[in-house]
Amino acid sequence: MFHKILIANRGEIAVRIIRACRDLHIKSVAIYARADRDCLHVKMADESYEISDDPLKGYLDADLIIETALHAQVDAIHPGYGFLSENATFAKKVEEAGITWIGPDALTIAKMGDKNAAREIMQKNGIPIVPGTKPLNEYSTREIAKFAQKIGYPIILKASSGGGGRGIRVVEKEEDLLESFNACKREAMAFFKNDDVFMEKYVLNPRHIEFQILADNYGNVIHLLERDCSIQRRHQKLIEIAPSPLISDDLRRRMGATAVAAAKAAGYTNAGTVEFLLDDNNNFYFMEMNTRIQVEHGVTEEITGYDLIGRQIRIAQGEILDLTQHDIHAQGFAIEARINAEDVANDFVPNPGKITTYYPALGPFVRVDSCIYKDYVIPPFYDSMVAKLIVRASSYNLAVNKLARALSEFTIKGVKTTIPFLINICNDKDFRRGHFDTSYIESKLEQLMPTPQSKPEDDIVSVIVAALSARYGA
Repeated sequence: MFHKILIANRGEIAVRIIRACRDLHIKSVAIYARADRDCLHVKMADESYEISDDPLKGYLDADLIIETALHAQVDAIHPGYGFLSENATFAKKVEEAGITWIGPDALTIAKMGDKNAAREIMQKNGIPIVPGTKPLNEYSTREIAKFAQKIGYPIILKASSGGGGRGIRVVEKEEDLLESFNACKREAMAFFKNDDVFMEKYVLNPRHIEFQILADNYGNVIHLLERDCSIQRRHQKLIEIAPSPLISDDLRRRMGATAVAAAKAAGYTNAGTVEFLLDDNNNFYFMEMNTRIQVEHGVTEEITGYDLIGRQIRIAQGEILDLTQHDIHAQGFAIEARINAEDVANDFVPNPGKITTYYPALGPFVRVDSCIYKDYVIPPFYDSMVAKLIVRASSYNLAVNKLARALSEFTIKGVKTTIPFLINICNDKDFRRGHFDTSYIESKLEQLMPTPQSKPEDDIVSVIVAALSARYGA
């Protein structure tokens, strides 16, 4: 059993991992940048170490994190999601330092992190993939145009090392190909230090379906059902649902078996996610494999009853997976809404600042994963997500009702949030019927936008004007 685990992350996911450590009677070690000194994960951990006065540098410095881990005498490092969680070099350095890496090994991270290598592995093992190319950087403009013509427009350009919606361009016509290709390369280099870009057939308005995988070190692999992550804006997920409300049992079995086969083909261990695109004809295609815990792992925990972070730790300790596929059953439906500190009316621009009021939603089968509290100041340097609201109910319709109710009770003041926007999604008839795909937000954005809220002084003026009108007939 591990004695102490360092969490190489911050915020909500660090808090989640600390709680899993406590459940297993394992001590936790937090790291933080100076901007995060008041963050909840720093207050909750058994030990905390400031590693940088730069808001980002420390979380991305593999050597510094390992030095801190050795100083704290930890047994293992959990990377969470984001930052260095899918960095094969970091994983390898952790292993070489004699510290256990809680996740798949460095070689698997490297293989699955290169989307072209991952596609090739899947294709060789009979896993369906979207028609596409290898990296295009060495080809001429004319050759790239020929590839696009052969595949057929629209096509999508993707960074080979991409993720999180970065390094992606959809191209509708040949005139936009070169400009999009160069823009994709620039973004890939800026975010991933690798400007390799490849091309795929763009599947129009698919559903984004991902299967949660658990695999031990002894060849046992299972899936824990699927999550529907189709509600997205600019390739960033907003709402996740488990299981998908419109997938048949037969399709679920076939996709699940393919996900397990994909994990086995990759030689995968620990927790991971196999992501598919599902078209209108129920054809599904391997998209990528995420070699870390997902932001939306909580909905899978709610419907299956299994603690995924706890399972990650236990697998890393060398435990044999004591579950079989027959043990996995959905207990109703769970939905997660990501609450972001953003100004919806101003193109969803991040809105950091001080939380003056904070009342999270409560009630049966309502869960909040967060790192904020009253008087906490949200720093401007990180992702804008401040909380994840997760609900569970016996049916999809009841789960949507519960989510709408919980969102209406969730109170955050001092900063603007996406809560009103999420409430409007809950009230939309297509969302309630489960009729949506990845184009949902884009196609309905205008009608989902919240009505502008008047300021208190405006309300007072309105009352005075109404009173005068009634008195004088104006």
